[in-house]
Amino acid sequence: MKICKQIDEYIEYVRSDEAVVCKEQLLLCDFVEKVFAEEKVHVDEEQLERYLGLQKHFPYKLLPWEQFCFALHNCVYREDGQLRFPVLVILVGRGAGKNGYLAFEDFALLTPVNGVKYYHIDMFATSEDQAKATFEDIYNILEDKKDYFKNYFKWNLECITNIKTGSKLKYHTRAPDTKDGGRPGKVDFDEYHAYRDYKLIEVATGGLGKKQYPRRTIITTQGDVRDGPLDQLIETCLEILKGELPDNGMLPFICWLDDPEEVNIEKMWNKANPSLRFFPNLLYEMKIEYMEYKRDPVTHTAFMTKRMNRPPGETEYCVTDWDNLVNATEALPDLKGRSCVVGVDYSKTNDFVAAGLLFKIGEKRYWLHHTWVCEHSRDLSRVKYPLKQAEAEGEVTMVKEKEIQPKVVVEWIAEQARLYIIEAIAMDNFRQTLFRDALKDIGFTAENKKVILVRPSDLMKAAPTIGYIFSQGLIKWGTCTMMRWYTWNVKAVTDKKGNVNYEKIEERSRKTDGFMAMAAAISAEDKIKQRPTFGRRIGTIC
Repeated sequence: MKICKQIDEYIEYVRSDEAVVCKEQLLLCDFVEKVFAEEKVHVDEEQLERYLGLQKHFPYKLLPWEQFCFALHNCVYREDGQLRFPVLVILVGRGAGKNGYLAFEDFALLTPVNGVKYYHIDMFATSEDQAKATFEDIYNILEDKKDYFKNYFKWNLECITNIKTGSKLKYHTRAPDTKDGGRPGKVDFDEYHAYRDYKLIEVATGGLGKKQYPRRTIITTQGDVRDGPLDQLIETCLEILKGELPDNGMLPFICWLDDPEEVNIEKMWNKANPSLRFFPNLLYEMKIEYMEYKRDPVTHTAFMTKRMNRPPGETEYCVTDWDNLVNATEALPDLKGRSCVVGVDYSKTNDFVAAGLLFKIGEKRYWLHHTWVCEHSRDLSRVKYPLKQAEAEGEVTMVKEKEIQPKVVVEWIAEQARLYIIEAIAMDNFRQTLFRDALKDIGFTAENKKVILVRPSDLMKAAPTIGYIFSQGLIKWGTCTMMRWYTWNVKAVTDKKGNVNYEKIEERSRKTDGFMAMAAAISAEDKIKQRPTFGRRIGTIC
């Protein structure tokens, strides 16, 4: 089937052996051909060529996928003269040039080629910087050729107007004034993923239909907002492409990985970014970002979300690479007299208890750790770590009693306070209740802000810091390998909102107490003072 050059060539490419595209691109080609086969529609090729002739004013030319979208969105008409695809949805990976596409489209529709006077265009985004992005692209083009364009356009930093058509382009982050925004010909939404509800979307589109050829253009990557307008829009798009829902004039152009595992195959990145084969500099940058992502996927989720258009959803990762844990297993410097915070994990009195001191010197962190193990723990037979060796190295104390009493941990903290300056102790509320009396005896209470209650939300906030210090080699915890074992037993679970929770990989044999104590301390590291203080003893804190 022959439609027109710009549409045919892109469809031919998508179906070629050369193409690396997601299945939604194949479905889109089938969808477009079905429309032209079954409906009375046509391409206004003369108008399309006139539109594309305007590229001479731009510092770039539309890529094949952009010409494909432009032709379908702007130059395909029904038998009754209405646009066949008045709603264009572009979901592509970051760096594909979607704002450049939008800049050309909006510029073109302001001109007499559109054939509609006062065809105002409202551009929306949730932030001013994003809302201005495309507007400024056009503004700068006009400024660069001021002597030529002054005969055709009037412009300032808030509005661009075509003199002959009276059509205006403005950007917004909230509902426009009814005087100018009540009758737009076209509405744009940039980074649609950032919208949490439909309030502004409904207001922005409420005036469409009062001008001939009403249009909407939505450009976006994936984002972290779940169950919002974008997720619902994507669901609609997929149902259209699969033939499960009437399209109602929507053209869904979706590019993403078919499978998240494809992120590890470089050529598959083209599935998420249809421009990548034309942009070698972008590919180089993405290679750098990919290495950062592989090293620390918890912190660098944006590579999957923005570049590959595959948000993590609820995914599980190791906290960091094994090599980073090996690098952290290094002798500690002399830290006597240094400021620090204590982290405590006291999950079960008849199992494992861990505590430690976190020091921060510049960007570097040092973790001085200790573990208490109840000899009556039912899990001991399952634990594969050499506890006797750790005991010999001074990192573990085996407790013969049936329970590990809070006073045992507090006595250790008191001993450390004679050598180091303990600014605060971080633990969750349940543990704090058990420890309250014993901690009070050595001068630590919630009332004097010496005891910090760590909530799950605090650990979520600390997760980026934890990922960063591991990836950059900024944490050391001594030569004993127990902390390495603890950390390797933790899975970082990222939920659909991008929040990170730390959980056990296996409940009984793979303990995590030492890591959780360290994470609690990191959540309170702002209490650490950088300058060492000498001669201070516990008696001065009490």
